[in-house]
Amino acid sequence: MASAVTTEPSKDTTAPSRPGYGQLLRTRGAWTFLLPGFAARQPFAMLTLSIVLLVQHTTGSYGAAGAAAAVTGVSMAVFAPYSGRLADRFGQRAVLVPGVLVHAVAGLTLTALALAHAPLWALFAAAVPTGASVPQVGPMVRARWGVKLQGSPLMTTAAAFESVTDELTFVVGPLLATALCTAVDPAAGLVTEAALTLVGGLLFAAQKSTQPKVTASGHARVKPASALRVPGVRVLIVAFLGIGSVFGGMQVSLAAFTESIGEPGLNGVLYGIFAAGNMLSGIVCGAIAWKAAPQQRLVVGYTALALAAAGLWAAHSVLVLAALGLLVGMCIAPALITGYTLVEGLVPAGARTEAFTWLTGAVALGQAAAVTVAGQLEDRFRDGAGFLVPLGGTVLALATLLALRSRLATRPARTVARGVGHRSPVTVD
Repeated sequence: MASAVTTEPSKDTTAPSRPGYGQLLRTRGAWTFLLPGFAARQPFAMLTLSIVLLVQHTTGSYGAAGAAAAVTGVSMAVFAPYSGRLADRFGQRAVLVPGVLVHAVAGLTLTALALAHAPLWALFAAAVPTGASVPQVGPMVRARWGVKLQGSPLMTTAAAFESVTDELTFVVGPLLATALCTAVDPAAGLVTEAALTLVGGLLFAAQKSTQPKVTASGHARVKPASALRVPGVRVLIVAFLGIGSVFGGMQVSLAAFTESIGEPGLNGVLYGIFAAGNMLSGIVCGAIAWKAAPQQRLVVGYTALALAAAGLWAAHSVLVLAALGLLVGMCIAPALITGYTLVEGLVPAGARTEAFTWLTGAVALGQAAAVTVAGQLEDRFRDGAGFLVPLGGTVLALATLLALRSRLATRPARTVARGVGHRSPVTVD
């Protein structure tokens, strides 16, 4: 009888510490915002590649295509944090509805101008509102999980799940964009992206019950705080810029490589392999019981990413490039997930949505810079010169990460890592 009494508590203490994805997805009402949210997330994965393929088709220049995509990415990066702040202050619906309407109109305008062979400055003018109005659905979904799971051990499982979902969009988005632009029409990628944004965004905004409530006291708390003032967030921004350079460099360089061998349709397949490695390693990261601190995992993962990216420029066959792309993709997810996980310990709860949008914007900005530089390199030198961009971006970011890793130390109220998505809080007095 005594043994029965002592074994019962041990069951209770271990079970809640390792909540799984299945338990998370059974959360009541979760699918009402997850499904439309997934559709509305596609712009981030489809937009840059769709612009590159359309503008390159109409101008014949990867440099011009990269520049147009870069303007979109810079606009997205600049406006993303302000979108997050406005959503915190006035509510997600108030920001989403006008945002997706503007994005759809701007994206279709950009498409029409490109097909009309408008000058590059006109494409830039349309690219600014197209990028600025990209809905920040990922951070908004994370905020909605906070409403549904407040105080639950499933909260960090939700954080890992959202990172995996982000990776899944980078599998579906580029494949869809490439298939539409190569098999249907060069403009089909941007048109579909605008339609998905509009429909998915409006359906997501319609889910009022899961939207974080806005209160007068909430306004007062949001006003003085800024996630950018946290030193660790600034370090993470540099790391995410490097990750963005991988996405942008791969998009342009893979498109140039597959065109040079006369198989443009392989672009989506190769990029899909790269993104699939990203997604699969993200799923595995959520299942591992990590013993190392997240700061150490970030440095180790980022070192592996830089080493993997180093071989891309020397690959001259489809099979080798596919294998290296898979390896690079597998190295990205651990860095992304660990970076988002660190936000929980670095940033006060009232500023985390803004912090997430800064990181999302950093990826977009790194991607924008990468497509510009990689496009110029491919135009001038060809032979995979654009693959030097992921190498350069990750090496510079890794050097910054190593020099400033002490700034990633978490605040006194911290958590003990038991794997991404499997962590239990520890209060420190």
